[in-house]
Amino acid sequence: MRFDAFQEFRQQQLSASASLLDAAETNVYRALAPLRPSPPTDVGPVYRCDLARAWLRRFELPEEWSGHALVGRGVRHGLSVVFRWLHTQQAKLWLPSDVYPVYFELAGAAGLAPASYPTLPAPALPQSPADHRPEYLLLANPSKPLGRYLSDAECAALTAWLRVSPHRRLLIDSVYDLGAPFAPGTRRLLDTGAAILLHSVTKGWLWPRTFGVVLLDPGHTDLADAFRADPPTPDQLRLADHLLTEHSDLPRQVADDLAARAERLFERLPDDVLGAIPTASRTCRGNYFFPVDIPAQTLQHEYGVLALPVSAFGDSSWSGSVLTSLTDALGPTTAVAR
Repeated sequence: MRFDAFQEFRQQQLSASASLLDAAETNVYRALAPLRPSPPTDVGPVYRCDLARAWLRRFELPEEWSGHALVGRGVRHGLSVVFRWLHTQQAKLWLPSDVYPVYFELAGAAGLAPASYPTLPAPALPQSPADHRPEYLLLANPSKPLGRYLSDAECAALTAWLRVSPHRRLLIDSVYDLGAPFAPGTRRLLDTGAAILLHSVTKGWLWPRTFGVVLLDPGHTDLADAFRADPPTPDQLRLADHLLTEHSDLPRQVADDLAARAERLFERLPDDVLGAIPTASRTCRGNYFFPVDIPAQTLQHEYGVLALPVSAFGDSSWSGSVLTSLTDALGPTTAVAR
């Protein structure tokens, strides 16, 4: 069941049974709306180079990298630019099959025909041999709906995958990383010199499609030109400066709220269901996706828990499902009222 079809199904099921625990809400902006900051009131100019340096400082990355920290309008925008460039290079692209259907939509719009690899119940890297073509593999760290960061072994496997060919590169979507600096696995992969990092204010500051940075490796000068030719608007730049300077602590607040919601979810889950969630997902701070090795239909009919089927995220042969902790019933107001 694809995402849109599931949303319709979800509303029908919740309307039919008030006793169902809704563990299938995915809209973090609606759930955390009280935390979202207001836009700035000042109208002064803000420059992309200053924002790039501010972003690097926040994530404890070398300021001399500012020349290849390209400012854009978020991860979707960044991927659109990268994918169009990959099409001109006749590159091969690998996408996770069960993370985010929009990845495939963006690739298709750019004229690419991507291959795929699964991430559930654990990432399984492609094993096909390298050839003369540029080859790029997109991953998310942390990954949804896996609900955790890459392990040391997975980072080692990705590094080994890169070593097979000088034409291989990684694209790292770090939008769900609410910490600063970035996770050790992300920094380890950046240190290979063969990774492009994409980040935005979408999750940490709750402002989607506004501002992001794509950190290129130094060799991508023509790709850098494509970003410079497609900048954010002045209003978006002012908003980004406002978020980074006046609301620098917001990602920590978002992580705190999400951690509290996760604990409330765990308290309400039957022991069998809680035990089927991997420990790494349960303990990943700021996570709100929890894979569980129980089919969604079983969760609903035997445990009274409404979960997302894996098919809502894309193609998967895994028989489990995904829980979320964003429903209003798990929010702070409800918790105080009880």
